[in-house]
Amino acid sequence: MRVTKHEHACLRLESAGKTLVIDPGSFTLPLQEVDDLVGIVITHEHPDHWTPDHLDRLRKAYPDVPIYGPSGVEAAASGYDVTVVAPGDTVAVAPFTLSFHGGRHAVIHESIAVIENVGVLVDDEFYYPGDSYAVPKGADVKLLAAPVGAPWLKIGEAMDFVLAVAPRRAFGTHDMTLSRIGLGMARQRLQWATEQNGGEFLSLGPGESADV
Repeated sequence: MRVTKHEHACLRLESAGKTLVIDPGSFTLPLQEVDDLVGIVITHEHPDHWTPDHLDRLRKAYPDVPIYGPSGVEAAASGYDVTVVAPGDTVAVAPFTLSFHGGRHAVIHESIAVIENVGVLVDDEFYYPGDSYAVPKGADVKLLAAPVGAPWLKIGEAMDFVLAVAPRRAFGTHDMTLSRIGLGMARQRLQWATEQNGGEFLSLGPGESADV
C-alpha cells in the first residue's frame, strides 16, 4: 500500500490499482489523476476536511464511489449519500479494510461544541486519527499520519499520542496552519516521540509518499 500526503489533512492510499481518499478539504488542491477510486473517508464535518467541490469533482469521475463518515458528516453533507460509520465499525472497500476508532473531536475550547470524529485504521497497518488523539487499541501501526498543527493541538499532547501509538514509522499531517519554521519545530518533536519506540519519522511534503 502506498500512502501519499496532500495539502493539510488529505491523504491518498493506493493498493492493487485501487485508490482510497481521506479528508479532501478546503486547504487541499484539487486531486489529479485519481485511479480507480473505491472510497472516500471523511473523519468529521469541518470544511478543512471536506468540501462539496472536492466531492463533486471526485464523484463526477466515479459517480458511485461510497463516502464514509460519522453522522455529523451525513448531516453537513446532506446532498450526498454518506454511509455513517462509528467507532468499532469495520468496512471492506476492496482491497482495503477500514476500521474506525475514537468518536469525538479534540476539544478546541469550552465555548465550542465537541463534534463527532472518527480515526481510520486501514488494513491494520496505516492509521490516521482525524482531529483527535484516539489510539487504535491493540493495533500494530506500521505507518501513522500524526497531526502537527491545529487550533486544538498542543504539541506535548501530540507527542504523547505518538508515544501511545508507537508506530514503526510516522509523518506529520494537518499542517497548513503552520509557518515553515513552526512546521519544522513540530516535526522535530514528533520525530523524537516516534524514535522513543524505535520508529522512524518521515518529513513528507504534499505529493510525497511512503509505502507500507
